[in-house]
Amino acid sequence: MASDFRNILCVRLDNMGDVVMSSPAMEALKETFNCRITVLTSTMAQGVIPFLSFVDDVIVFDAPWVKSNHAGDLAAIINTLHERQFDAAFLFTVFSQNPLPAAMLCAMAGIPRRIAYCRENPYALLTDWLPEAEPYAFIRHQVQRDLDLVMSVGAIGAGNRLKLTVPAADSALAEKLNARQVAIDDRFLILHPGVSERKREFPKESWIEVGKNLRERGYPLLVTGSAAEAALAADIANGIGERCKCLAGILSLTEFLQLIRRARLVISVNTATIHFAAALETPVIVLYAMTNPQHTPWRGTGRVLPFDVPESMQSRNEVIRYVNGLYGAGSFRLCPVDIVQAADEILDGEATLIPDDLLIPHTKKTLNLIAP
Repeated sequence: MASDFRNILCVRLDNMGDVVMSSPAMEALKETFNCRITVLTSTMAQGVIPFLSFVDDVIVFDAPWVKSNHAGDLAAIINTLHERQFDAAFLFTVFSQNPLPAAMLCAMAGIPRRIAYCRENPYALLTDWLPEAEPYAFIRHQVQRDLDLVMSVGAIGAGNRLKLTVPAADSALAEKLNARQVAIDDRFLILHPGVSERKREFPKESWIEVGKNLRERGYPLLVTGSAAEAALAADIANGIGERCKCLAGILSLTEFLQLIRRARLVISVNTATIHFAAALETPVIVLYAMTNPQHTPWRGTGRVLPFDVPESMQSRNEVIRYVNGLYGAGSFRLCPVDIVQAADEILDGEATLIPDDLLIPHTKKTLNLIAP
């Protein structure tokens, strides 16, 4: 029975943005069952867990069926999960992912309830099987998909917006900004060009053109990114020139979140940064590579500007290729002038709510089947 849920494992094994999108569902479990929430996630995603106030603990595991730099020890993680004596495991997935490897892990660890969507008949691997209808019958936003999963066992949550608990900006951030002649109270814009997958890249030359146009309008610009993205960020900042500073590789995640919260506007490719902006109620422009249409900023304000992924870089996953086919090749062209125009509108006070289903295809078939 759901009333027996006192110690719950939430499995979200990919990136920080995915964990943030699953967080309203996790919070709904916490609020409904007054339970302990542990998140099983990857090395790439673990950093965001301290900013989710309803999470009690985290277990880090790099699964061999998820893209990562190395695979974790299967026997060791099974033992760890068994020792924790979880009452239930909720397996959060994208519709193109197979939950059965994670279900097997949880079954071998003796977790009695295992809840997930699955395309195949999972038989005994899942105790609570929600047949996978996406994307062939309909497509939901990822946040709604995850909420629907936990609601299937009685969890109740509003899911009105993403939430991150971030401390107020302190002297550490101010000192790093001052060292680059940036005042913490400047009304700056953030440019975030780095991506985890090449197919999501927006051309460096176009970033520079956007930045030059915004600089000419008097906006101070900060180019952000990880240490691995520092060379790209520096090239863009140097190309833009005056009133543009590179901060890539120098900020902790806490400082990066504090910076986003203080920004007038974030312009970013489709990565965790857009979900951070939505959670911190900062307007965002997303340069959205057409890969997963269900991952727009949940209840964020701003604009989503899609662009095509070159055929040579498109996924070999049949499910994702089906979704790509719903749009057709060459449907989305994005130019720097479009981005600058969107920025002008938002900075003039036109930061409207981004619809949850903005990029979800509405053919006659899908429109009739999408749940309210």
